[in-house]
Amino acid sequence: MFSVIFPGQGSQMVGMGMEFYNKFDLVKNLFKEADDTLNFSISKLILEGPKEELNLTANTQPAIFLISYSIYTVIKKEFNIDLSKAKYFAGHSLGEYSALSCAGYLNFSETLKILRIRGDAMQNSVPKGEGGMVAVLGSTVEKIEKILKDNEKNLGVQIANDNSEGQIVLSGKTDDLDKLILILKENTIKNIKLPVSAPFHCSLMNKAKNIMNNELNKLNFIEGKNKLISNVTANEISNTNELKDLLIKQIENRVRWRESVINMINSDINHFIEIGPGKVLSGLVKRINKEVKIDTINSQGDIEGLKI
Repeated sequence: MFSVIFPGQGSQMVGMGMEFYNKFDLVKNLFKEADDTLNFSISKLILEGPKEELNLTANTQPAIFLISYSIYTVIKKEFNIDLSKAKYFAGHSLGEYSALSCAGYLNFSETLKILRIRGDAMQNSVPKGEGGMVAVLGSTVEKIEKILKDNEKNLGVQIANDNSEGQIVLSGKTDDLDKLILILKENTIKNIKLPVSAPFHCSLMNKAKNIMNNELNKLNFIEGKNKLISNVTANEISNTNELKDLLIKQIENRVRWRESVINMINSDINHFIEIGPGKVLSGLVKRINKEVKIDTINSQGDIEGLKI
């Protein structure tokens, strides 16, 4: 059994999806629809840059979704490969929106619009420079949780992403993160400050959560046929009401990617297919379990080699 998974922010690059854009009219049509929906040329930004503008969260989120959705549609319509046979659809943070849209819970243009709003809200939830993120390498969730608990009176830092064995990302105010880095060094725990402009997936995103609460409640989700895995719970989502609630919570809650992958494997998944730019999730899955089969779909050649 297999799962289809979709990447999140950080996988973007100028020129992503260009092969598909050049070869397939349906991708050109999706890019045009995206430009019309968002009232600016996101297609030009993706294909030509500049990189600094593509990396703005309000642009990155709909851009990565557009590439993931385009590749998924090519697989389905040009190669007649039925990925709806997947037991689960899942994605990392914004990738959860790619998953739910490809699985039929929300249409293409509505997903683009909501991701544009989400990216903008997350970017502006905290004044620039006041918050950030730090990746912790080679430690365990339990060890990091203990350090945060022991220092909770002085530090407002939270685990934002539990990505894989030995890769955890923390979010918080810049001053608190600087203090925490000193504590991590004392404990000989390797860490890297990430080049992000906001502290995603923590309580500092409260303003963004309130905006998304209003916006998501305006949308009409459809009951898709495929099961989705939630970032917030790492478990199956039972219906569209729960989906909406979890998408709101996702903004300031931990992305439980490691647990999600483990739970899917424990539910008989032995094959993961990553659809979208880059191969970040494929690398994380490999670190979580070396035995499972992983396909990363980034090119026409990748699709031609895909067997399900």
